[in-house]
Amino acid sequence: MEPSKKDWLLYREKIAGWQEAYMEKLIKEYVDYLNGDEPASTKFWRMEKRIKQDKVSPGVSIELRKKDMVFDLVRLINERVIIFDDLEEFSDDLREYVEFIQQRLSY
Repeated sequence: MEPSKKDWLLYREKIAGWQEAYMEKLIKEYVDYLNGDEPASTKFWRMEKRIKQDKVSPGVSIELRKKDMVFDLVRLINERVIIFDDLEEFSDDLREYVEFIQQRLSY
């Protein structure tokens, strides 16, 4: 499915806010962890590993391509960057297709 121009423009408008909110959530998780009782060396190396993993999340970094938009939306939902309700402003066709792909990938 080729996303409509309207859906593509809306996606490009929303992605930065979604990422910012996701990164804010990550920062809070990091702070909570760093305030824990483990030794500093343990926290340092676990945080280094965690940040390395988080950097490749679409909630942190994503290459915007119209042809990948539907799959990126599915990935954003599956990785809990957004929820399906965040797509309420998008077209019914797009939302239905995202839901279809998400169901197909869960089998």
